[in-house]
Amino acid sequence: MKEDFFKYQAQTTPHPLALEISHAKGSYIYDIDGNAHLDFVAGVSACSLGHCHPAVIKAIEEQLQKYMHVMVYGEYVQKPTVEYTKLLASLLPAKLDTTYLVNSGTEAIEGALKLARRVTGRSQIISAEHAYHGSTMGSLSVMGFEERKKAFRPLIPDISFINFNNENDISKINKETAAVILETIQGGAGFITPNNDYLQKIRQRCDEVGALLILDEIQPGFGRTGKLFAFEHYDIAPDILVIGKGMASGLPVGAFIASNQMMACLKDKPKLGHITTFGGNPVIAAACLATLKVLLKEQHIKETLEKEKLFRSLLIHPSIKKIRGKGLMLALMLETTEIVNYLVLSAAKKKLILFWLLFEPKAVRISPPLTISNEEIRQGCEQIIKILNGYQSTTVN
Repeated sequence: MKEDFFKYQAQTTPHPLALEISHAKGSYIYDIDGNAHLDFVAGVSACSLGHCHPAVIKAIEEQLQKYMHVMVYGEYVQKPTVEYTKLLASLLPAKLDTTYLVNSGTEAIEGALKLARRVTGRSQIISAEHAYHGSTMGSLSVMGFEERKKAFRPLIPDISFINFNNENDISKINKETAAVILETIQGGAGFITPNNDYLQKIRQRCDEVGALLILDEIQPGFGRTGKLFAFEHYDIAPDILVIGKGMASGLPVGAFIASNQMMACLKDKPKLGHITTFGGNPVIAAACLATLKVLLKEQHIKETLEKEKLFRSLLIHPSIKKIRGKGLMLALMLETTEIVNYLVLSAAKKKLILFWLLFEPKAVRISPPLTISNEEIRQGCEQIIKILNGYQSTTVN
């Protein structure tokens, strides 16, 4: 199967990890030889409730027995989709009451950018250096990393960039700006959190000049930072909220959320301002609804900050210079890229799943399922420390 994987399936890097998967359950992924791999990545923050959570499986199976795809988005009334969007609205600020469901985070970004231009009648979009919002053309245009963009130019015009957490750049937001798009916590850049009331100052500036604020919560959303959404930590609300990844416990989904008044711009002048065949799919929506209900009913979101403290207390080592991030969205900042590669690849051999970050070569991702146990955290962290000790000893010798 591995040989066919390389021959028939398109690759995204020269050297994929190529672990051959048999099944997954809870905090573990099992290979075809029956080995259990402790998952500290959760499908890059997607599997909020771990692998194959019984409540999510049950919801999917029940919906499968009723109907799957029946019509393109927004035409038929489908119970799981309506129930999910209604529950989301009850949990969000009043102005975020209407959800447009799509198939992925990057598609949600595309919709949010279109909506911002349609609502404001302006064209300029301001993003942040080292931002990552996806890989389709619009999302790529607001990516703040030229090395990943230059091969695909020309991209969407009228995009400008500011530096995240740099207050001097805020004045670049002006009356020509349709929207400012920011990750609430910068992901690919190394899990950088906003400081000194940065997001509040961005919010104020947007209000002053009539620009919209788009917050990308594709990764930090759904409890990963100890709140349902990370913007709740910073006492602000966006005009457009973009979500994805952890929504459906591992199924493909994304959404952008705004006021009903704003979202109405996409249904007329022109009609079909944004369309999708499979967005709002009832099976996916059932998984989303089950995931959200579990997060609200159980203590996983509350426990996330306690688990962060446990990680920080256990991951103390001379090679770990800093731990960035919040909740279970953590990045180990190491001395060199060599140590990063050694740790990730050695951990894979020891059946612990770690991963890299997109733009920060000295960072190692830790974003496990929110359901991970304290004992599993201890086991994984013990393995990390052993590997780092092993690297030090080989360097000394």
